[in-house]
Amino acid sequence: QVQLVESGGGLVQAGGSLRLSCTTSGRTFRRFAMGWFRQAPGKEREFVAAIEQRSGSAYYAEPVKGRFTISRDNAKNTVYLQMNSLKAEDTAIYYCAADTAVVTFASEYWGQGTQVTVSS
Repeated sequence: QVQLVESGGGLVQAGGSLRLSCTTSGRTFRRFAMGWFRQAPGKEREFVAAIEQRSGSAYYAEPVKGRFTISRDNAKNTVYLQMNSLKAEDTAIYYCAADTAVVTFASEYWGQGTQVTVSS
């Protein structure tokens, strides 16, 4: 069983920055592709960013390209989401996900979420 624990959320003013972390249990972190999703009140969950397990290639949703950066530290079993130039529309609960193949909405492993609130 893999457990994911997110941290780093909070309240920030528009234009500010936050760094989210997601730490996984177990010794198999390097086998997993990791991703971040978010869900705003009254909206569907949406993809934010993902990073592959072998190549380390990163992928981003259009609304966050150029502002967010996903990275991973296999030694620490942790994936990060650096969020800069935050906007009010980035307000959401952010979820970390893990998959041995490709991270999708159907991935098996999810964290409990961390709240990000951006005040305008």
